[in-house]
Amino acid sequence: MKVCLLASGSKGNAIFIESGGCRLLIDAGLSAKEIERRLSLIGVCAASLSAIVLSHEHEDHGRGVGPLSRRFALPLYLQAPCHQALPRLGSIDDLRYFEAGETLRIGELAVETFSLTHDSRAHCGFVLVSGEGRVGVATDFGLATRLVVQRLSRCRVLVLESNHDEEMLRDGPYPWPLKQRVRSHHGHLSNRESAELLQSLLWPGLEAVFLAHLSEVNNLPRLARACALGVLDAQQLCRPLLVLGTQTEPTHCFAV
Repeated sequence: MKVCLLASGSKGNAIFIESGGCRLLIDAGLSAKEIERRLSLIGVCAASLSAIVLSHEHEDHGRGVGPLSRRFALPLYLQAPCHQALPRLGSIDDLRYFEAGETLRIGELAVETFSLTHDSRAHCGFVLVSGEGRVGVATDFGLATRLVVQRLSRCRVLVLESNHDEEMLRDGPYPWPLKQRVRSHHGHLSNRESAELLQSLLWPGLEAVFLAHLSEVNNLPRLARACALGVLDAQQLCRPLLVLGTQTEPTHCFAV
């Protein structure tokens, strides 16, 4: 199984996951042209994708969904309220609805879905399961509930939000209502909260941790990395690779 963050941040998000003959795109928050270009940088042709799975309707996750689906005749998996809230999606020939809690079967992958708390109409995290293990994806949420911890347990790869540094958000340029929204239970996880979640998910089989959705205004890569390393360096259960997602280029493509 392979995992790569094609883009991660408030300007656009997309995650590529491959297992055997199945190639999934989780979210498509860049233009279709840019997603094609970034896939090519990791040696993947967009025409070889199997499907797109959409976490929620915000533009930085859904901008390129319609054009990509139409151009390459890709099935699009999403929740019905998410579809209703998507602006300018256009006609999709193969639209497949699911509800949070369902397990989707896409090729050889089982895609477990679970609810996340965010200020969207419908929002899901995912655990992708194959014979090679489990990959957990949880971004854009403000509270790590017991359900989140339960679903993400025993994953070999984790993609976790590490959105903001709490002091940078407090002292930064955002207006107060937006600061309240970001720090709320329906906003985004801080570096500290992400590290606390990571602490609860450590196990001997953990091989890689991707930190995702870092704010360009309220965070710094070194601060996010330091919080995660504070947890990883203090334990002996595992020694996972730590990868930080960026807005400008694909990450290392990790093979489980």
